[in-house]
Amino acid sequence: MATVYEWRGAFGNQEANALHAEAFNTRVFDESEWNWVELVQRHSLGWVVARQGPDLVGFVNVLWDGLVHAWLQDTMVAAKARGQGIGTGLVNHARDGAKAAGCEYLHVDFEDHLRPFYFGACGFVPTNAGLLSLS
Repeated sequence: MATVYEWRGAFGNQEANALHAEAFNTRVFDESEWNWVELVQRHSLGWVVARQGPDLVGFVNVLWDGLVHAWLQDTMVAAKARGQGIGTGLVNHARDGAKAAGCEYLHVDFEDHLRPFYFGACGFVPTNAGLLSLS
């Protein structure tokens, strides 16, 4: 089945929470706990949805500083759709959306096992970064 990508595409909280639970091996949150629609509309430059028919099979959120830096957050692909290039498609559409908005840089943080995906398939280059835990 063909995959259709849409920058700032429509999606529902229930399907986003289900996809998040599957992608990150966590419980399914309900809308009162995690309202994706409200949060992305309030805080994000944009987001990309990927659909196969009516099914949400991919999502990535694009946060930004309001000027030149954008960040990928929560890149998610449904288990049934993995291995089809959907993750790369999400990142490519996110890159295009950030570039069209005037951003000059697209950042991403990820776990070590995702290095081949982000550095290989998506074209990111390694940079120094830091993380401070606030918990």
